[in-house]
Formats: sequence, C-alpha cells, structure tokens
Amino acid sequence: MKAFDLITQLSIISDPRQAWKVGHKLSDILFLMVCGVIAGAEGWEEVEDFGHERLDWFKAHGDLNEGIPSHDTIARVVSTINPKQFQQCFIDWMNACHQASDGDVIAIDGKTLRRSYDKSKKRGAIHMVSAFSAANNVVLGQVKTDEKSNEITAIPELLNLLEIRGCLVTLDAMGCQRDIAQTIVKKDADYLLAVKGNQGRLEKAFNHHFSIEKLNEWTGDSFMTRETGHGRTESRMYFVSDVVDEFVNFSFDWPGLKTLGIALSSRELEGELLSLDDICIRYYISSAELTAEQLGKASREHWHIENRLHWKLDVAMREDDCRIRRNDGAEVFAGFRHIAVNLLNNPKTFKADLKRKQKKAAMNTRYLAEVFAGQGIA
Repeated sequence: MKAFDLITQLSIISDPRQAWKVGHKLSDILFLMVCGVIAGAEGWEEVEDFGHERLDWFKAHGDLNEGIPSHDTIARVVSTINPKQFQQCFIDWMNACHQASDGDVIAIDGKTLRRSYDKSKKRGAIHMVSAFSAANNVVLGQVKTDEKSNEITAIPELLNLLEIRGCLVTLDAMGCQRDIAQTIVKKDADYLLAVKGNQGRLEKAFNHHFSIEKLNEWTGDSFMTRETGHGRTESRMYFVSDVVDEFVNFSFDWPGLKTLGIALSSRELEGELLSLDDICIRYYISSAELTAEQLGKASREHWHIENRLHWKLDVAMREDDCRIRRNDGAEVFAGFRHIAVNLLNNPKTFKADLKRKQKKAAMNTRYLAEVFAGQGIA
C-alpha cells in the first residue's frame, strides 16, 4: 500500500466546517500536516512555515488552489476533526499495509502527553495507549484513555480495532487483567502478561513456588544472556514451566493459560558481584507455549515500544514539550506523529536516526517524496 493511499484513507474524515466557509480542502490540510510533521514541524506555525518554503512541491502533489493555509486555519480545522474517526482511519491504513506473522510481538503500552493539560478548563493531560509491532517498528494503532479512566478500559477498545491473529500481545502489569486476556484470546492471538501486586494471589503463588532458592536448583527449561558494556555486565536468566498444581485454579481465571515464566536480571559493576537483594525478579503468564528462550526474546521486545517509539516521540519530536491544547488538537497531532514515525522508519536508502531523517526531509523534497510515497509498511 502506498503512503499516498494514506491521504485517500484520511479523506473519508468528515470536514467539520460549514461548506460555504471552506477555502482550503481538508485533504490538502491533512497532506500538509503529514509532510510538515515528517519534516520536523512541532506546532501549527511550523507546519505553515514548511508549507510556504515548499509551496511549489505541494502544488505539484496537491490542489492548494488557495495557497498555504494560515496556522490559525490549520489549528482550527485539525483541532475540530473527530479524533475517533481519525484514529480509525489510521488503524484501517495500517491493517491494510502491515502484515503480521505468527508469533510477532505486539507491545501495548501507554504514554502521557505531559503538556496537554489545561488548567483553565480543568482538563488533565491526555494519555494515549498505543500498539507497536516490535518486528517492523511501526505503530499499529492508538486510542486515548477516558479522562476519568485508565489504560485498563482503553486496551480492550484498541485490541478490538486491530488485526492481531496469531500474534503475541505483550503488556505490563497494569494490563494483566482477565478481561484483557479474554479479549486477546477471542481475537485468535496469545498474551504475555507481566504479573505484579495488582494480582495479589497470583503473585503470591509465584513467590512461593518460584523463589530464588528453588530457581537455583531448577532442572527445567532455562535460558541465559550476558551483555557487557559501559563498565558493567548484565545477566538475565529465564525459566518457563507448565501450569503446575499450585496454579491449576488460576487456569479457570486466565483463558488459555499454558506457560508460567520467570525472569531474573542482575548487574555486575566493574566485576563487583551484587547481593541477592539486587537481583530483579519478574513473573509472567502466557497463553502461548513458550520456551525459555522465546520468553526472553518476547519480554525484551516488549520494551521496544519504550525504546523505539516513546523515546523517539520525546527526544526527536519533543512530544512532551508540545503545548497544543485546543479542542482535540493534542490527540490528533499525536496521531500525525505516529504516522510520521511509521513512514520515516520505512525507507532504507538513508540510514540515520529519526531526527536526521526529519531534517533531511525538510531540506530535500526528493527524500520527502521517497518517505511519503514508499511502498507500504513492511
């Protein structure tokens, strides 16, 4: 699927303006927004500035009979777009151009847009929950949590919008909920859920049956990795078990439960061994039959959403510094950032970090065209 088909997909969004007041087509404004954010624009004014600097290029690829709209027009129009309709278009685009393979890890996690709060209107900061394909480094979809709710209610809504058949959906402890596990299984996918204190009985059973002392004498499936760098060595041990007797009752609560997982991690600083108190232990439950090596790979890939998405949004795109608050502007602008991340991750001709790619797109319209017209999202 070509990236230009994204604009075709977005063109079904209802124009919130009165027809007789329309000077610039909605599709042109959306096209300008996507290209501006790809080129590093962080606000309405910068989107307008980029449009003026590349006016000839935009006229060659769109109508823009009225020229580049002012930043006030861009802000007014984009901020009044129906955000749910926008997110649905994004997800439909990704469902059409992203093909997940069996066993692919889909990491789901939330992120707060820290500067999106509005004290004058007593509105808190927006919190977005995103689904990220670890194999292809692309956002598959996102939804905003309700202001008086949290991720627990938003995750099932997001899952129901995605094509995740055959995938392994990973969530941190907040997402370790029976209803979420049920939703994943009903979508013909598997779950890998981190277990912490919010599932007290389950955590207590893990503590009792898989203590460090017992793991030291483990004879079942295990896997170890060691990474050395920056004066320290990080060791990780992974253990998996079938559902043993002590956990049988939990099988009735957690649909399809097949694997119990334990991960131990420790650090050695400049050859100095740490005590048992410095060993981190994590517990997991999964509906997939995982080996210890597969558990280790999947649990590490879950953090790609932090390292390869949230970090890029904060450092390269300065999302946490964005003060857009007008109507639904913050939520929709976040969606445009996700579009830009997906498109910039796709071309392979220029290997660089996201910030350099944005600058190159701003300076070179041939590269911008390559990013925007790339063949689908692998």
